[in-house]
Amino acid sequence: MTAKHTKNRAGRSWKRQVAALALGAGIAVTPAHADNAVRPFDIPAGALATALNRLAESAGLQLVYDAAIAEGLSSRPLRGSYTPEAALQQLLRDSGLSYRIAENGNVVIEKQALNYRQDPAALPAVNVIGNKAYDPNNPFNPFYAVPDASTATKSNVAIMDTPVSIQVVPRSVLNDQQAVRFEDAVINNVSGVQRSYGTADMYESFIIRGFNSTEQNYRNGFRRSMGKFDVANMEQIEVLKGPAAVLYGRLQPGGMVNYVTKKPLATPYYALQQQFGSFSEFRTSVDATGPLDQAKTLLYRFNGAYDSGESFRDIVDHERIFIAPSLTWRPNDRFEANLDLEKRHDNYMDDYGVPVLDNRPVNGRRNLFTGDPAFRPRQDNTLVYADWSFKFNDDWAIKHKFQWDETDIVFGGPGPNGKLNADGHTLGRWVITGTSERRSYSTSLDLTGKFETYGLKHNVLVGGDWFFFNQDAPDNMFASSDWGDPINSTFDIDNPRYDTIDVAAVNAIRPNWFWREREDWYGVYFQDQITIWDKLHIMGGGRYDMAGYGGFGGTSWEATKTGFSMQHEDKFTPRVGVLYQPWEWLSVYGNYVESFGSNNGRNALTGGTFRPQSAEQYEIGFKTELFDKRLSSTVAYYHLKKTNMLTADLSTPDPLDQVAIGEARSQGIEVDIKGQLTENFNLVTTYAYTDGRVTKDNNGTEGKRLLNVPEHQASLWGTYQFTEHFKAGLGGVVVGKREGDTANSFQLPGYTRLDAMAAYVQPIGKTRLTAQVNVYNLLDKEYFTGSTSWIPTANVGAPISAMGSLKLEY
Repeated sequence: MTAKHTKNRAGRSWKRQVAALALGAGIAVTPAHADNAVRPFDIPAGALATALNRLAESAGLQLVYDAAIAEGLSSRPLRGSYTPEAALQQLLRDSGLSYRIAENGNVVIEKQALNYRQDPAALPAVNVIGNKAYDPNNPFNPFYAVPDASTATKSNVAIMDTPVSIQVVPRSVLNDQQAVRFEDAVINNVSGVQRSYGTADMYESFIIRGFNSTEQNYRNGFRRSMGKFDVANMEQIEVLKGPAAVLYGRLQPGGMVNYVTKKPLATPYYALQQQFGSFSEFRTSVDATGPLDQAKTLLYRFNGAYDSGESFRDIVDHERIFIAPSLTWRPNDRFEANLDLEKRHDNYMDDYGVPVLDNRPVNGRRNLFTGDPAFRPRQDNTLVYADWSFKFNDDWAIKHKFQWDETDIVFGGPGPNGKLNADGHTLGRWVITGTSERRSYSTSLDLTGKFETYGLKHNVLVGGDWFFFNQDAPDNMFASSDWGDPINSTFDIDNPRYDTIDVAAVNAIRPNWFWREREDWYGVYFQDQITIWDKLHIMGGGRYDMAGYGGFGGTSWEATKTGFSMQHEDKFTPRVGVLYQPWEWLSVYGNYVESFGSNNGRNALTGGTFRPQSAEQYEIGFKTELFDKRLSSTVAYYHLKKTNMLTADLSTPDPLDQVAIGEARSQGIEVDIKGQLTENFNLVTTYAYTDGRVTKDNNGTEGKRLLNVPEHQASLWGTYQFTEHFKAGLGGVVVGKREGDTANSFQLPGYTRLDAMAAYVQPIGKTRLTAQVNVYNLLDKEYFTGSTSWIPTANVGAPISAMGSLKLEY
């Protein structure tokens, strides 16, 4: 036999003798056992024996085998980050060889018996993409293509077997793009998604397939309160297209964004990253995980970030502190419990963008800030999440989840009353101050099972959930010199001054607007995913909702509490889908979905709530997995109709009044491609054609396009690994013209933006140092990212800027 190790490269006969003596004497050639931590590998294709030698040298493995069994065998290239054991699996794949770990720690390679089966406890849980293993918990994972996602079905079903459109943005994309904003990570990498602007920079939300999803971002399947989110503890972001109300309750019909958080790992991992960039951007983040006991039944993870900086916008700055500790208890292979805590503190400034002149935003004013630095909004958020699951056997399991989410907001500052005045340079402003207390509670209980009947394979889900949300805004004040209030709120864009508003005078005005809002709904749901002949997948399910909603605003807190009432509705909504897979690389699918939504607004005349929205969607499409499953794609056509939709009521002076316009329709084509074109070339590209229009209304907007929705948009991002240490990337986005308001009275011009990156990785023992730089808006184009929904202003994109990073991982 032959022993191969880092210090022995002698001839075959000598090695056979040494190994035979060592094994015959019952002693190890070397007593050391390799550390099984994740590390980078770059082993080219070639002779298997050579590849095994390189693996042993780089990982410290002691490999023992008869050299004759490797003669004439070749290996595929191994590039990426793996544990040594996972790397060995990849090199031996399809070789007819297997391995076992001897009691002395040596790894013995031998011919694979016909009935040989690896011990599953010794191998990591991975999915195979081509000749590589996809481990969703591997912090070094370089892959862009993700084989499965849980958001669409509440189970980890392969995306190729799911008859809906679901797109995943993995951590590797966030790292390569240095996406420190949740919004950027989504809109740059998923088709048909745009930013939605409602109240300055108070929260992050999206427009999906033409419809606003404000306040409906999800974390691990639970809805979040309005606010900002940090990417430090995000593992991946999943975007489900179309109505998702069947499994998640009252949602906007365009889709939902659900981010999946990092989980504690049994393998220790530590990372420290320092980012620094244009406009004094400074961000420090930390990630640490590992076991807390020798048996590895109790695991921990801690993610944290400190972020501060200024802006290309005059006077604007921000500061954030974020921590996210979590624990996992896994006493056996059947039971698991998780506990998460998040705390976030944000100091920022409300920024409503630049004003509008005639039918477009004013040009050449991207630095212009129309607010006032005397007002300092802030947010404080606390989230507690817990879940437990139990596997009765290999087929049946139960899972219970709970979340408490609390956000306190102090807001204040001036915002534009409307477009620029007739003189073309002055602007009327209102001033708002106040607080908002937001609380939500969520829980769900799911039973999942697998069984067969008459040759049909069933994957069933039965569950129920409850969601409660309450918002109190008990002390808001609106004032404007345009309305006769004793303050000077006029702003001159040609001569901007930030000392014209008397803060004492503002504070002397008594609160004059008070708001309470509440949601309370229960739901029960079921779903069955049926597989026939391993090629035909049929998904059917439905949900019964019992929902209550109330929202009321008054001129005093007592009047608001007295006038507040709840409106209760119930409805059943179905979802059906069919997918056929004629070949392993192609899936053709279609679905029909209905949804039951809510109108978060009040009637301008009665102060009461509107009846719930509803929607229905038809969708057809196909999915592919090409190049040995390294490259995945989804192409979809959809027709989506939403009824009882709300927009700003243009007939009243109150910008918060809304009106139901009746019906809107969105239809279009979406293309998403991501993965590897070659071993070294990662790619994400998207395209969306969206025809979104108002089809019925009561305020003259029938036939108008939906605001902030471009007819065409596309993105492209690619990175190339030139050497084991160096990679570079280039990409960009193209966005067409958008309407700035529901009346289509002004437009945001289309734009193209180019971005680039370069990174150098240097292993230092067991530590990996990564130096990276990203440059955004390479051509320094002036562009507008969106408009605020209820006042005529436009948000401005950043000029050319850079982000540098140094990251240590162990």
